[in-house]
Amino acid sequence: MQTTKLSDESILPLTCSRSGSCCFGKAVMLNPWELLCFSKEKKITAREFRDLYTDFGGIRLTFNGKPDKKGQNACSQYVDGFGCSVHLGRPLACRLYPLGRQIQFNKAAYIYEGKTFPCLIDCAEVLDLPKMSVGEYLDGQKAGSFENAQDEYLIVMQNIADIAFELLLDAGLAASGDTKTLATWRIMGNEPPEKLAERIGTTWIDYLMLPKIIDKAENPQTFAQKHNDFLLLKAQEAFGNIQTTDELHEACVLIMGLALHLSRGLGADTKGIAEHWIETAKNHGALE
Repeated sequence: MQTTKLSDESILPLTCSRSGSCCFGKAVMLNPWELLCFSKEKKITAREFRDLYTDFGGIRLTFNGKPDKKGQNACSQYVDGFGCSVHLGRPLACRLYPLGRQIQFNKAAYIYEGKTFPCLIDCAEVLDLPKMSVGEYLDGQKAGSFENAQDEYLIVMQNIADIAFELLLDAGLAASGDTKTLATWRIMGNEPPEKLAERIGTTWIDYLMLPKIIDKAENPQTFAQKHNDFLLLKAQEAFGNIQTTDELHEACVLIMGLALHLSRGLGADTKGIAEHWIETAKNHGALE
């Protein structure tokens, strides 16, 4: 699909017509901070919101509302005739839409996909509204803190994967001649999210999406850093004393599965990331 890159100064028809068409038929992915923000706005616990309104353990918002003319279901948070019921708690994907955000070489770029600017497909009335720059739009959407959360969780994702690398490369698993671990990483990178969530299991899914953090920070970067420490502690508790190659394999698969599941919640290319990590491991002596 054609992709158009934008700068902060790019002028586009970004003034919203409030038609609600963007609240139908989408795949809105969530990170743990966004799940918490949604629950606060809904005035329920993060676990309640996760169990009621998300899929695959919390990484995707459920779209099971009244369908539109195209048969696309509305977001579970969309109220007909009103709009988003939790607008102030909406995640980055909703704040950016119709834009996307790419991270390359530690730099963010904004894009839109397709030959036609997405808003013009279903909301042609935006042409009668004032245009604005990408920067002005993002400021108005208060996207900054949610971008910070996304960037911080990309670091958490890599840190989780690093635990799997330690189990594979430093604890003797690769040296034992193991070949099934990398093969399983590849399977996980390709399998559907419901299957991967089932593979990981409820305990670690809860660790990933519902971290037990005392004094939850309002700052998303601090929250993500505390979450990172929490996951590291749980990994140490669970895997600090394992010795057999079978135990190492199971732990390595579980932790890498967790990193890949988070990658999908971050809207990343899960298959591509899995392949990258496999090649990295092979370059350090692991076998497949």
